Amino acid sequence: MAEPKTTKTKASVTAFLDAVDNDTRRADAKAVLKLMRDATGEKPAMWGASIVGFGSYRSNTGDWPIVGFSPRKTSLVLYIMPGFAGHERLLARLGKHKTGKSCLYVNKLADVDREVLAEIVTRSVAEMREKHGG
Repeated sequence: MAEPKTTKTKASVTAFLDAVDNDTRRADAKAVLKLMRDATGEKPAMWGASIVGFGSYRSNTGDWPIVGFSPRKTSLVLYIMPGFAGHERLLARLGKHKTGKSCLYVNKLADVDREVLAEIVTRSVAEMREKHGG
């Protein structure tokens, strides 16, 4: 098995977020940092050069964060590791967003209901811990 390219590093999460150019994206990233810290009870860590992750689990492809996010240029990406099956009602209430297999794309937090977003993250963390322990 090849080692994944995205691995946990010792880089500074604070320095990474402080370097985000877009003021709104930086503020939104710091809000998501708090949301995910509250949902996991874990300290954030950098995974690769651009993902802030919380906790970890072992899959057949290596270690990955239980939940994470990345403030990309085009959107704020939240990594909801178990995906979105069973979360259709929450997604319908979330607001403006797009999804990939386990990625939730949000242009800005002002476009979504933060309570619904917190519920999605909390449920994701619970599902990952139930499935993978921790």
